[in-house]
This record gives sequence, structure tokens and C-alpha cells, in this order.
Amino acid sequence: MMEYFDVGKVVNTHGLKGEVRVISITNTPEERYFPGAKLIWFGKDNQQVELTVRTHRVHKNFDLVAFDGYPTINDVEKFVGGLLKISEDHLLELNDDEFYLHEIIGCTVINEEGIELGKVKEVLSPGANDVWVVQREGKRDLLLPYIDPVILDVDIRNKVITAHIMEGLDE
Repeated sequence: MMEYFDVGKVVNTHGLKGEVRVISITNTPEERYFPGAKLIWFGKDNQQVELTVRTHRVHKNFDLVAFDGYPTINDVEKFVGGLLKISEDHLLELNDDEFYLHEIIGCTVINEEGIELGKVKEVLSPGANDVWVVQREGKRDLLLPYIDPVILDVDIRNKVITAHIMEGLDE
């Protein structure tokens, strides 16, 4: 069964020429929205439409995207509220120190002594670096910044992350 990954959410139309406003969920919009790129739109009740990007531009923190075969605002109104996704065979090859969100979420986090701390439940992107939110049993969530002194090792194959936890933070 094919797996799909979120690229962006269609939040509105823009203008009369078939553009939609997209809040991107990808770190590489230029690689997802180039003319000719294939995206799959998912709507309510798991409706799916394969789309080919015609144009892309950035305007006021939104990605404005138009699709082949949908030249007017009336054609794209039905896409508002849906998600744009790519299939797993369109994932890009990443550098050794880069990861997809779906690879990090669900990983078990251990400390340097091998003691399990919890599992990554979400990734926040507040600014300079990502923060991995670790859900712990009977304790508050642990926030781990994705920086070298904290994240010591990421083993995607075994879904285990080794982290250095400063004294007093794992309470």
C-alpha cells in the first residue's frame, strides 16, 4: 500500500487565475512546487486528485500554487481545506544529519546510560532549530532541541535516539 506524506494545506484561493494559498509543511517548497511537479490533493472522505503544478510563487508567507487544467478560481475552490501530499517514491534523498518528520516521530529516546525516557510525539519548528517533544509516562513532556550537544545519535533503522539530558531536566 502506497504511503503519502504531507507537503502543504490549501487554505484559500488567491485571485481569479486559479491560484491557491498553501501553508507549507515541507522544508523544501521549491522542490515540491516546481512547474511539472506531481502532487496528490486529499479532501474530505479521502477524496484524491492528482495535480500537476503549473506555477509557484511566494506571497506574504504563503506559497501560491496553480495547477494544470484548473485555470480559474471556480476550478480550484474545491481544493480549499484539503492537503497536498506526495507519494513515498517522491521523497528526496537527505543528508546524513537530516530526517523526515515521519522518521523522527515515534522514535524511542534514551539517555547516555541507555535508560528509556519516552517517545517523540511531535516536532516543533520555533526558529533557529527544531525541538523534539518527548512524551514521558507520568511526567511532563521533555523538550529536546535538535542541536549537537543534546542529540548524540539518531538511529532511524532501529527508531532510537540517544540524547544528553542536562541534570535536573529529566524530572
